[in-house]
Amino acid sequence: MKTMGLDKLYLVNPRSFPDKEAERRAAGAWEILHAAVVCTSLDEALCGTSLAAAVTARPRDLSHEVFDARQGAREVLGYARGGPVALVFGNETAGLTTAEASKCQIFVNIPANPEYSSLNLASAVQVMVYELRMALPDVSSFSPQPGLAATFDDIELLYRHLERLAISSGFLNLKEPKRFEQRMRRLFARARLEKEEVNMLRGILSALEK
Repeated sequence: MKTMGLDKLYLVNPRSFPDKEAERRAAGAWEILHAAVVCTSLDEALCGTSLAAAVTARPRDLSHEVFDARQGAREVLGYARGGPVALVFGNETAGLTTAEASKCQIFVNIPANPEYSSLNLASAVQVMVYELRMALPDVSSFSPQPGLAATFDDIELLYRHLERLAISSGFLNLKEPKRFEQRMRRLFARARLEKEEVNMLRGILSALEK
């Protein structure tokens, strides 16, 4: 991260922190490690972001929009002009769960040999921060978003509101949800909602509740 000019590190439920092994491996970049924000959930870590990219190699059913590393870096930087963005990595052994990945708006895949596509976490992070660095000279050419992008918090409140109404109306049966939330997340991830659009949708839902 320091080599490529990034310094905002968020850790979700680390096994141990502070950690002597991490201290040893972070030689020369201790200020990034010491300033790391420790969160109890992915939701907490993504609070306030306007775009989150799940870095994953695992094929998934009902997948969000997928970019390769180079395209994904440009997409992330385009949104970074308007507010905080995030690259989301899973742990070393299992990567991101489907539920974790679905919290993001886009998926990013690092092209590799399909017969041996596994990268360790450090390598995946290095590839992505390198691609961000390489995309920086082009950032002025990115088209600005037409409106203020909805934040992670805005979208989560919309999901909860929609789910509540779907249950109370009898549309959603919690015993047979049929991946309702996953489908809704994929739908709105494609839409890349603006804050005003979220407010409009929630206004409609509130009117229907009455």
